[in-house]
Amino acid sequence: MPRRRLTVLAATLGLSALALTACSGGTTAGATPGAGAEYGLVSDGTLTVATEGTYRPFSFHEGAGDLTGFDVEIAKAVGDKLGLQVKFQETQWDAIFAGLDAGRFDVIANQVSINPERQQKYTFSAPYTVSRGVVVTTDSDTSISSFADLAGKTTAQSLTSNWYELATQSGAQVEAVEGWAQAVALLKQGRVDATINDQLTYLDYEKTNSPTGLKIAAQTDDTSESAFAFKKGQDKLAAAVDGALDELRADGTLAQISEKYFGADVTQ
Repeated sequence: MPRRRLTVLAATLGLSALALTACSGGTTAGATPGAGAEYGLVSDGTLTVATEGTYRPFSFHEGAGDLTGFDVEIAKAVGDKLGLQVKFQETQWDAIFAGLDAGRFDVIANQVSINPERQQKYTFSAPYTVSRGVVVTTDSDTSISSFADLAGKTTAQSLTSNWYELATQSGAQVEAVEGWAQAVALLKQGRVDATINDQLTYLDYEKTNSPTGLKIAAQTDDTSESAFAFKKGQDKLAAAVDGALDELRADGTLAQISEKYFGADVTQ
């Protein structure tokens, strides 16, 4: 999908200004009064965004506080660019696509990975998160600098993850764990040599717990990209969001939000 600047999109799509209306339920982020516009399902100046609310650091509550997170802040910034109110609908992951299909919200913002199967059923914005698989070791380990170096080593992996398959394909012996926290504990105790996981998981852990004594020793060439997901056919709304993302990338907002949560720019 071509990515255009928001000003060009406004002219192309024939945006009409609307007065913003208050919305009931959910969590609502403000926008510039009187700057709302109609895009497909968004007919009252409100963009309804589905997100889990339990998926740290992307969408979560800090204690009993308001909804926050990486995806939440990016969705709010997009709404501000488009002059739309943003209302968040917290939904369990297992039901989130069914809710989109049923028209209960306009878009999903929950680190939805773009893959061919989903592209057949949904329309995606341009990616706002780019990540790789990484090999994590202790920072004193100099024996691993590539996936090939995992041959004969022991890694800690969940047996149901894609990272388990990558570890075994690399020749590693796998110590089964329930998740990242247990893998890190075994690594720090010297009971395994490494663990493979998503770069974002490592960066979040490093940002929250630094110094951790860990490092990225190697990373995959292939990337995983996440984007906003819309019902098929919502091309005008997706194009408008792309224009907003272009402007947020150009003015440094995406990088600023990313640095806040990950200590690095994971948006491109």
